[in-house]
Amino acid sequence: MPTTAPEGRADPALQLERLVSRAESLLARLEQALPPPAAEIDWKAQAFRWRRLRTAFGAQGWLQPVRTLSRIRLADLKNVDEQKKVIDRNTRQFVAGLPANNVLLTGSRGTGKSSLIKACLNAHAKKGLRLIEVDKDDLVDLPDIVDLVAERPERFIVFCDDLSFEEGEPGYKALKVALDGSIAAQSDNVLIYATSNRRHLMPEYMAENLDAKHQPDGEIHPGERVEEKVSLSERFGLWVAFYPFRQDDYLSIVAHWLGTLGCAAEEVEAARADALRFALERGSRSGRVAWQFAKDWAGRHRRG
Repeated sequence: MPTTAPEGRADPALQLERLVSRAESLLARLEQALPPPAAEIDWKAQAFRWRRLRTAFGAQGWLQPVRTLSRIRLADLKNVDEQKKVIDRNTRQFVAGLPANNVLLTGSRGTGKSSLIKACLNAHAKKGLRLIEVDKDDLVDLPDIVDLVAERPERFIVFCDDLSFEEGEPGYKALKVALDGSIAAQSDNVLIYATSNRRHLMPEYMAENLDAKHQPDGEIHPGERVEEKVSLSERFGLWVAFYPFRQDDYLSIVAHWLGTLGCAAEEVEAARADALRFALERGSRSGRVAWQFAKDWAGRHRRG
């Protein structure tokens, strides 16, 4: 005979069914909150971006392949011959397995700092060079990135573009440790290339000069705040500075880009006045402005 639960007490089978239903609902919500499993890395790619997914259970990072790369070549970069020579030489050494340095590229905006690194990738990718672009906010993941690629045969440049820090940012200390501060040796197949408009990667204030100490013999010792700022930039083995272009330099870059866009010599000559006006309106004579003008002028005058 079927039995029933005593009056006032729920059926045990019904209680179990309700408990299972609640557990399944809870698991479904947990699965939605958890990060997805990391996808298998496509090591055939020449460049990657480090992506980071933040959830209630922490963060997960992975290498996302870049499918469409900039086609800029070293030959496209004009009036930065010395800088190009230094960075290409260091990159060649790195690709060949020889000693090479981390590089900090600083100076005026639009003068080719980032483009030079992309051009080096295009020049040496067939020899095993790879690029990993990392945002400043994700520099805390540098140890994970290095561990991820440490056993690979390729040579990886970790690229941090337009880098600068404010006081107390976590990426600042992470970068210092990655460059030259960890008990573990830096991986042989990883270098860090960074670009910045700030020489020491942090804002500099006049008040900091008041911290300087004057010795009896007249020697000046920088204050602690200045020393702290220099301590990061000096960890880069190479400093490469970029400077504003002169008018003739700017016009030669305009001529190069107009030529690559199919403009004839007489068209390039006709564009000179417009190119100078364009730069004046932008308040800058830089390689970036020259490229922007060339696209605008060629598009307006060669359509159809």
